Amino acid sequence: MKASIRRRYGLPNQISIENIIKPIPKDNEVLIRVNAATVNRTDCAILTAKPFIMRFILGLFKPRKIILGTDFAGKVVAIGKNVTAFAINDRVFGFNDVGLKSQSEYLTQTEDNLFSIPENIDIKKAAASLEGAHYAYTFIHKVKIQSGQKILINGATGGIGSALLQFVKQYNVTVTATCNTKNIKLIESLGADKIFDYTKENFTEDKEKYDYIFDAVGKSTFRKCKPLLKKGGIYISSELGPYSQNLFYAISTLFLNKKVIFPVPYSTQKTIPYITELLKQETFKPIIDREYSLEDINLAYEYVLRGEKTGNVIIEI
Repeated sequence: MKASIRRRYGLPNQISIENIIKPIPKDNEVLIRVNAATVNRTDCAILTAKPFIMRFILGLFKPRKIILGTDFAGKVVAIGKNVTAFAINDRVFGFNDVGLKSQSEYLTQTEDNLFSIPENIDIKKAAASLEGAHYAYTFIHKVKIQSGQKILINGATGGIGSALLQFVKQYNVTVTATCNTKNIKLIESLGADKIFDYTKENFTEDKEKYDYIFDAVGKSTFRKCKPLLKKGGIYISSELGPYSQNLFYAISTLFLNKKVIFPVPYSTQKTIPYITELLKQETFKPIIDREYSLEDINLAYEYVLRGEKTGNVIIEI
């Protein structure tokens, strides 16, 4: 089978497409023919081992897993003798933030880490509904969102931000979002009540006060956003921040009236069933920016690393 492989940390030019032996499922595993995956921020962190803390998870000097990929959508083609939850030809998807080796034609996975794709969702949209939405779920469940509150989302066009905007609108809140000029119409369609075009204006100069500021791209800081928070307001970032400061702030602001919460992700056993239900209801529609073939995966990583993507970048396998 073909697989996207890198044997050391680095840039997209380290990736090669190689023919390797197709995996054989164990008794408690399922063999899946992968139809689509994404290249996302988590994949880029795994490729580059940045931030450095990633090395303590992935392998200090070189990666323990050489096949790339954290998410997938595909079809079951074989099952182990102890598998009861899935059958051949079932459509399934899944995500793991330390890697699933899913940027390949086939993968094996235990049945407890697989989820059925809703009938009304096609394979590509299923793949696009995982990584960003997984982290967006974490944002909204670290706080207590109530009707009438005001929320600011910095970076509402990325994989996390576009899902987060759709998730918070369920709570009857007022949402201010940042995006670039070309995506204003898109963000309006997803429910933003007020928009800052970050190519022309600085949202931190806003006079509005917010209950929550969700930095879905990690490109601002608590210090810059603090004046925009109401008393009791909370700032959450998708990144550690300069010098990993958000970990420190999460402790040092614990008993202050403006806080930082670090969004330690929930298990996919919590996040993906939630996402699945919203997909069934069509209240969450994942955004797809571009599609690449597996053979052009280097170009996909280069594009995502530039920080310009809107929603998700699909790898068609």
